[in-house]
Amino acid sequence: MPTSEKAERAVMLKHTGLNCCQAVAAALAEDMGLAPEQIVQLASGFGAGMGCMENTCGALVGAAMAAGMKTQGKGTTRYTKMLSGVFAQRCGSVLCKELKGRDTGVVLCPCDDCVRNAVLAYEEIMGAMESV
Repeated sequence: MPTSEKAERAVMLKHTGLNCCQAVAAALAEDMGLAPEQIVQLASGFGAGMGCMENTCGALVGAAMAAGMKTQGKGTTRYTKMLSGVFAQRCGSVLCKELKGRDTGVVLCPCDDCVRNAVLAYEEIMGAMESV
């Protein structure tokens, strides 16, 4: 699986006690123009898949936050849709409960890989945005 320095940094940050959203957002903080400490606070409520594994994977939310800052809020929903598509393709779903196999017992994608794939999806989509 291809990876990047930022993707591996996000995984490392996850292992320091940050949740998935915080780890992705902090790794992409430079792209957001915000200090990592601010990002960690902003992303603190999006761990465990927004609502204790019920909804969107926190790692994907972190990438969407970064996309919002990168686009200055202009057309961000279009980029978030593309991020979601790439993330789902890589991970098998965008829902935390499905990714973690909460109801099925079958893990589609471990957290480290969700974090890694969220950053890689961000780099793919937002990198393509820069070349337009």
